[in-house]
Amino acid sequence: MSNLPNKFFSKEYLLCRDRVGALIFLLVCLCYGYQTTLIPLFPGDEYEPFTARTLPILLTFAGVALSLMLLVTGQPDSEQASVKGLNWKLLIGFLILMALYGVGLTYLGFVIATSLFLLAGFYILGERRKKVLFGASFPFVGAFYLLLTQGLDVYLEPGIIFTLWS
Repeated sequence: MSNLPNKFFSKEYLLCRDRVGALIFLLVCLCYGYQTTLIPLFPGDEYEPFTARTLPILLTFAGVALSLMLLVTGQPDSEQASVKGLNWKLLIGFLILMALYGVGLTYLGFVIATSLFLLAGFYILGERRKKVLFGASFPFVGAFYLLLTQGLDVYLEPGIIFTLWS
């Protein structure tokens, strides 16, 4: 340890944005990993190769590995590009859009909420051609809906608005 230059242990090197972000992401992944152990299994599932816990556990391992890689390879802020060149309006727009999507899923259901989310997302990113906006959102969501419900037999909530009419 004494052979390493002191700059690697300086405050600038240890507390850069990359490393702080990696530590926060590592903490989130570890909490998520703990929550995956609480997913209930059906009787006999402990002998199955693929259960309700399999993908969340794999996602946890991938998140932990990526955060550890960023923790090791993080560069000090002085060696990175400035954050002034980032498009903060786009980021805030997508955060608001994601929050609206979460609320919209409950009320509008999967098909309409996801189609509107993709439509608005493409619009925010700068696509203005109606053919592309509608052609890339509604048919894709319809095909994905059919794959999930008919092919994989996954139940998707229709939304509160549509359950009131039935």
